[in-house]
Amino acid sequence: MTERPADPAADLRPPADDAEARALLLEGEIDLEGRMLDASNVTLVGYVRTGELVAECVYKPVAGERPLWDFPDGTLAGREVSAALVSDATGWRVVPPTVLRDGPFGPGMVQLWVDGDPDVDLAAFVRSDHPGLRRMAVFDAVVNNADRKGGHIIPTSDGHVFGVDHGICFSVDPKLRTLLWRWAGKPLPGEAVEVLERLTGDLLGDLGEQLHEHLTRREVRRTQQRVAELLRTGRHPQPSGDWPALPWPPF
Repeated sequence: MTERPADPAADLRPPADDAEARALLLEGEIDLEGRMLDASNVTLVGYVRTGELVAECVYKPVAGERPLWDFPDGTLAGREVSAALVSDATGWRVVPPTVLRDGPFGPGMVQLWVDGDPDVDLAAFVRSDHPGLRRMAVFDAVVNNADRKGGHIIPTSDGHVFGVDHGICFSVDPKLRTLLWRWAGKPLPGEAVEVLERLTGDLLGDLGEQLHEHLTRREVRRTQQRVAELLRTGRHPQPSGDWPALPWPPF
């Protein structure tokens, strides 16, 4: 009887925290297993491994980005990483650990795969008052997210809420398009004000310099201005009427 070969990942463990996950994503060997066919850009899934760690990941090579009329070619991966940098700075962990690195098909975005809670009714969840969604709404206003679909929202079994697919963020033009208008025009929570005040300084310092590696100086400046406008009004933004307020399809 032929023995079944040993699983090469059997002795590996998942990353213990976000810092360890980012190190794994940067340094690990990527082993691709498939493609998400419903994604508009080439989106590949598989595993990333080191000698000690293993995790599922998503890899979006720059070479697989579909040209868009309103975003420069070859910039979507950098925008995904920029969104992760802003997420890290807020402390809200909206975006899973994300890095820019070379992969099997060239440079691209590599992100930790996050499993959603299969028991959550997503259509009902996105209309709820969950605090993670409200934080996400503020985050989306900061990064000018043009595509917050329901399928880009991942509630997990431990109660956290992640967001993915941030390739069309940081436009210099107002493009906020989201399902999360529940709080439009309402006062920002105190927690959000504190985070935005801290973000103001971060954007003038190390965070701003990190963003300049992926975004134009004008795009970073407009991010600073969006934060300033949120603090000036003290309220969640409302649809402008100059741009479709809802993504299509919504899920």
